[in-house]
Amino acid sequence: MTIQILVPVLGESIAEATVSKWLKSVGDAVARDEPVVELETDKVTLEVPAASAGTLDEIVAREGDNVEVGALLGTIGDGTPAAGRPAKATATPGGEADSGPRLSPAVRRLVEEKGLDPAAIPATGKNGRLTKGDVLAHLKNREAAAEPEPPPPAPAAAPRADDAREERVPMTRLRRRIAERLKEAQNTAAMLTTFNEIDMTNVMAARERYRGEFEERHGCRLGFMSFFVKACVVALRELPAVNAEIDGNDLVYKNHYDIGVAVGTEQGLVVPVLRDADRLAFAEIEKTIADFGARARDGKLTMDDLSGGTFTITNGGIYGSMMSTPILNPPQSGILGMHRIDRRPVAVGDAVEIRPMMYVALSYDHRIVDGREAVTFLVRVKQCVEDPERILLAL
Repeated sequence: MTIQILVPVLGESIAEATVSKWLKSVGDAVARDEPVVELETDKVTLEVPAASAGTLDEIVAREGDNVEVGALLGTIGDGTPAAGRPAKATATPGGEADSGPRLSPAVRRLVEEKGLDPAAIPATGKNGRLTKGDVLAHLKNREAAAEPEPPPPAPAAAPRADDAREERVPMTRLRRRIAERLKEAQNTAAMLTTFNEIDMTNVMAARERYRGEFEERHGCRLGFMSFFVKACVVALRELPAVNAEIDGNDLVYKNHYDIGVAVGTEQGLVVPVLRDADRLAFAEIEKTIADFGARARDGKLTMDDLSGGTFTITNGGIYGSMMSTPILNPPQSGILGMHRIDRRPVAVGDAVEIRPMMYVALSYDHRIVDGREAVTFLVRVKQCVEDPERILLAL
């Protein structure tokens, strides 16, 4: 019996993926639910597991191929005969089989097309089974034996100094999709950015004061992101246009606060979503963000993790950015950019003091968010971060 490996449902509005990597080779044994192939979609890399234990008999879709939902990727043979047919005896290394070697459909088709005698091909599969890899190796050896000895290669020319100045590699599907969405945002939205700066003194003092107790009780570190998530929720409640989106001729105001947190990976930027961030405690936010980061690096994020955000926060400060103008994450109408913390002189009352300061930026869609609302939003975020007790007291 042959089990097909099919492209699973990839998520809402995604109909195609790219085969990025086969985790098994033809002839390899696979366990039930063991990942056999990786697919890359516009948003995530996902693993396709084996529906049954057996042997990988055939790879239909090669690495780099584009495949649609439901397409055949490969086949797994489970070693059992089809219903109603007696099993054929398995060929053994030491002699002929009682009724010929047992062949998978893929192997049988290949030997018939090439006019080969299966019994004459060394078998390396489990229990002496003949695999497609065995047949291909046999054909390669036969062709090599029939070809004349090639002439010795000419001496290689000395490499030029500029041979390695360029390298051309195809864009991954994720990188292509990121490029498309960023350009879409620029082409569609009336995008503007407004700036402010935040004195991080009180937040840094609170983190230092409660760091040990927080980590001991909750099992996670107390970062800056939870403060900014909570501050943004306060501001979004007061300025609902920043949490809204345009749908045709309608404005859709969201009464929930699903905050996307941008995470950089080697494959590109992804934005997993904190669901109902207004209902999450600081520790829940920190744990969820840490989990997102780990799963993003391992390629384990799901489509559900990345869908449905209403507002986004991106922190270029972890890479050393002093200031930037973040690009909207369509169809959202606002994105907050955090940056690095620098100690610089600021006026405090009538004195000049050295304070840890961060520039923040809000990019917004001017079609739905007015300048007054954008500036007010950043002021509210600034107030909440500079005086974190406002978050707890809902002030």
